[in-house]
Amino acid sequence: MFDLPFSIPSKTQKTGLPPSFPIAVVDHGLPFALTTAVQVPAAMMLGQAAHIVLERFATLAEAMLGAINYADDLKSDKAPQLLAILDRDERLVLAGAASDGAVAWCHPVTNASEARAVVREASQLRAQSLRAADWHEPDLAQRLRHSADLFEARLVDPLWRAFAARALQIAA
Repeated sequence: MFDLPFSIPSKTQKTGLPPSFPIAVVDHGLPFALTTAVQVPAAMMLGQAAHIVLERFATLAEAMLGAINYADDLKSDKAPQLLAILDRDERLVLAGAASDGAVAWCHPVTNASEARAVVREASQLRAQSLRAADWHEPDLAQRLRHSADLFEARLVDPLWRAFAARALQIAA
C-alpha cells in the first residue's frame, strides 16, 4: 500500500531543526474569499477597516458552507461575528452574522432605492451609537454599531444581488 518512499525532512544546517512547512496553502486563484473584519478601533475610526481572508473557495456554495464550519468553531459566549464573502475583485457577494454554529445571512438589497434606504438607516444607527457612547452607554453603542453593520451587510454589489438572493433561496 505504501510503495512510495517516505522522506523525512532533513535538518537545517543553521538551527538543527526540521524546516517548517506551511499548514495550508491558500490558492489565490479561487474566486470566493470568506472574510471577517479587523476589529482595530483606530482603523475603524479612520474608515480604513480591513478584512482578514479566512479561506478561499471555488464556488459560492462552498464559501457558504465554509462560513458555517467557521461558525461551528466560535465560542458560544462571544458576540456574533460578521462574515463576508467577497469575489475575486473584492466585491461583496454575501454577508451574515456567525454565532453558535450558524450563520444568519443578510438578504441583499434588490435595487438602488432600497440600497439608499439601507445606507440612511445604517447612518442613523451609527449616529445613535455615537450619542450612546457620549452618554457613557458602551453596551448600547456596541449593539447599535452591530445593527448598523448588519444593515450594511445587505449592500451586496449590484452584480451579485440576484445571484446571492437565489443562493439564499436554495439554501433555505
